[in-house]
Amino acid sequence: MARSRHSIEQKLSALRMIEAETYTWKEIMEAHDVSKDALRVWKVKFDTGGIDALKESKTWKLYTKEQKLAAVRDYLDGFTKMEVLSKHQISDWSVLRRWIKKYTGHSELTDSRKGMDRAMAKGRKTTFEERMEIVRYCLDNGRNYQRTAEMFAVSYQQVYGWTKKYDADGVHGLEDRRGRTKQEEELTNEEKLERRIQQIERENERLRAENLFLKKLEEIERRG
Repeated sequence: MARSRHSIEQKLSALRMIEAETYTWKEIMEAHDVSKDALRVWKVKFDTGGIDALKESKTWKLYTKEQKLAAVRDYLDGFTKMEVLSKHQISDWSVLRRWIKKYTGHSELTDSRKGMDRAMAKGRKTTFEERMEIVRYCLDNGRNYQRTAEMFAVSYQQVYGWTKKYDADGVHGLEDRRGRTKQEEELTNEEKLERRIQQIERENERLRAENLFLKKLEEIERRG
């Protein structure tokens, strides 16, 4: 699993700055190179569990289907994200957000172990929207390919390959390019026209998927 780059001492220093009430959030974030959400998570953990709660777990935390459902329902019932993270001992907001998106998208939530087992397999088929979300999660978590594979129930090789394609070609690198083996000069006029139509359709699909993803993300962030 991903390890925090911040030591216990750094976390406590940031929390003391918050408690002093003489620093702005921006000043604390810049001083410790940390996001506002992370600072809030540290504060909740410390307030509820003391110094021990700030320590990094040495094992990947597993959640049951029931735990995930309880956390999602609490959030949808009006609890703040920090209250849900604290109550259910969830490691990070990105974890809870993933469950919420699956639940509201009518996808089944399963025990963490099942997702990890699937991640050990050869992989699975994905949509453009899924690949885009997976790569963004991977980049936001320090390119931890294994953690990302376990989180989204895909293979390590898939995550690594998609991330490299994104590095090289941006979102276009995440499109499904299978089946296009002929070079442009080898095509007939009819084939060129057909390829152009397919490219337009894929681009329209990509734009729709990206807009839908951003709208869903904005909706979830507003609730936070």
